[in-house]
Amino acid sequence: MRVSRTIRVSVAGLAAFLATALPAAAQLVDDSLMVERKALFGAVVYGHDSWDRYWEGTLERDNENVGTLTTQSVTWVANYGVLPRLNLIAALPYVSTEASGGTLQKQSGLQDLTLAAKYQVFDRGSFHGFATVAAGLPVSDYVFDVLPVAIGLHSKQLSGRFLLNYRRESGLFAEATAAYTFRSNVHLDRPAYYTDGQLVLSDEVEMSDVFDYTVRAGYRGRKLMAPVYYAQQRTLGGGDIRRQDLAFVSNKMNFSRVGAMVVYALPRPTNLAVRVEAARILDGRNVGKTTTVMAGLQYTLHF
Repeated sequence: MRVSRTIRVSVAGLAAFLATALPAAAQLVDDSLMVERKALFGAVVYGHDSWDRYWEGTLERDNENVGTLTTQSVTWVANYGVLPRLNLIAALPYVSTEASGGTLQKQSGLQDLTLAAKYQVFDRGSFHGFATVAAGLPVSDYVFDVLPVAIGLHSKQLSGRFLLNYRRESGLFAEATAAYTFRSNVHLDRPAYYTDGQLVLSDEVEMSDVFDYTVRAGYRGRKLMAPVYYAQQRTLGGGDIRRQDLAFVSNKMNFSRVGAMVVYALPRPTNLAVRVEAARILDGRNVGKTTTVMAGLQYTLHF
């Protein structure tokens, strides 16, 4: 069984930022792997990330009132091959956060449901192009105005993504992908707030859109897939964390991240694979200096 048949979705790296991690949902649809027609891919992935230093604006610092922030997640993923070139994808994470210092209470719950459609636009020899549309919707009434322990930002999202992949017969491959994400405004449980140097007399917070890109290279063979990657996220607006203050939901959250992943298709049982991954935030703005590790099982059912 080829890895390309067993490893269908890269539930890659938690997109760690100061408020919370975005497990799986942020980068669920950014790879070039497809499920065959009338095949159902399922995965359960556990993620763990932590940080004790962060960027307050562009200043790297620690904070004894937070200590070490630890985020754990379990993400369920499903991907169905509707047509040879069309996949429908769904992902739902359960997230828990806890700070070792201060008085912030730990948070946990279901985060945001991601629904996506990925289509292979062209196949020209070694070059392949993919387009993806994805939507994110909060599924629980979690508290998002308690950063950095909030499990999410509670903003609805709609994104468009394009990916270009190049693969040789030897199994070596390289790909690049970029996406633009529209985010809806959110409403606080208070009549006013202060951000970006001004007092706003409203409970509605304007959320800026986000641009991200990833470049990835590695090997994909019959049993093994082993890529490394570099990713960046840029928030197109928002202010910085005020000195000695907590983060705010609309803060600019930028980061650069590197990571590596290994996926291995087990000989028995057929169609089952294991995956492990590690990633590290190199630099950022209003985000945690996060280290992430992930492990999961993936299974493909052919009808």
